[in-house]
Amino acid sequence: MPSPLNIDDFLQGSGPILDVRSPGEYEHGHIPGAVSFPLFTDEERANVGTHYKQVGREAAVELGFDIAGPKCGEFVRAAKALAPDRHLRIHCWRGGMRSGGMGWILELAGFTVHTLAGGYKAYRHWVRDALASPKKIMILGGMTGSGKTLILQELAALGEPVLDLEALANHRGSSFGALLLPPQPSTEHYENLLAEQWATLPSQRSIWLEAESRRVGTCRIPNELFAQMEAAPAVEVVRSLDERLDLLVDIYGEASTEELIEATERIRKRLGGDRTQSAIQHIQAGNLRAACTIILDYYDRAYRYDLERRHRIIPQLDITGLSPADSARLLVAKTPQICPQPAQTVPA
Repeated sequence: MPSPLNIDDFLQGSGPILDVRSPGEYEHGHIPGAVSFPLFTDEERANVGTHYKQVGREAAVELGFDIAGPKCGEFVRAAKALAPDRHLRIHCWRGGMRSGGMGWILELAGFTVHTLAGGYKAYRHWVRDALASPKKIMILGGMTGSGKTLILQELAALGEPVLDLEALANHRGSSFGALLLPPQPSTEHYENLLAEQWATLPSQRSIWLEAESRRVGTCRIPNELFAQMEAAPAVEVVRSLDERLDLLVDIYGEASTEELIEATERIRKRLGGDRTQSAIQHIQAGNLRAACTIILDYYDRAYRYDLERRHRIIPQLDITGLSPADSARLLVAKTPQICPQPAQTVPA
């Protein structure tokens, strides 16, 4: 039978990771980089589960063999294509019969197989522990359109530790944030993606994160990480309104009129009926800049209100006229002076 590994050894092991849970389970959340390699389809898994409850374990196991048996050749051929060197890591939900059964099949076919003790459930415990690990953080704030995401990318290019919350969520963080981007992951998978990167970031250097609310689109920032963000020092970059409008028009100019109107309608209650209608009329007329001017007024007021509500005074750095690369270099040079306090962390 395949030899089980603990979560740390499993993640650091060699060979592709095959997730033998059903496609639906995989879609909800999986180990980043793992390949969906289901022993059962969603319907087959449901049938086996129903059989277990209504008839018993032995009958459910027999049904499982009936379903999986004819697929064995297909499993072996697919595994060969994924792992020519015949080394594989396999997991299911709890590290039980599904991963054990698939591992047994592939071992008979000549593969070296390791399973994950405790399965994906053990991995999810690892995610929670990883996200709770305290690290130094520096928050990058700024009003909508300040180019914070572009600056984060340039900070990373300079070798600064960066965790891009929006990139992993496939969302820019506003009502318009999903436009022109792929679908968002589930919150569970978002946590997996964050934990994978968080675990690799240094503990002794400040990690740059963009200021965010608890949700980035439909994805929720885990409490363990958000608590550290709330306690961390921050610096705010400041750009002229014209530059911010230029950036927003550049980003969203490729979106369709229908998408832009739908995103504007989502903030109707907060923007107000008259301003919403005015913004929509500008969008319909092809004047996105005028629409963004109206919408930015709402986001700017919301940004300032949030700072006042939390009684936070954040040092500012004027980057008007600077490229994202020059802004990043200025941040690296000036932040220790204008924000000298050491990054705070949440006790472990």
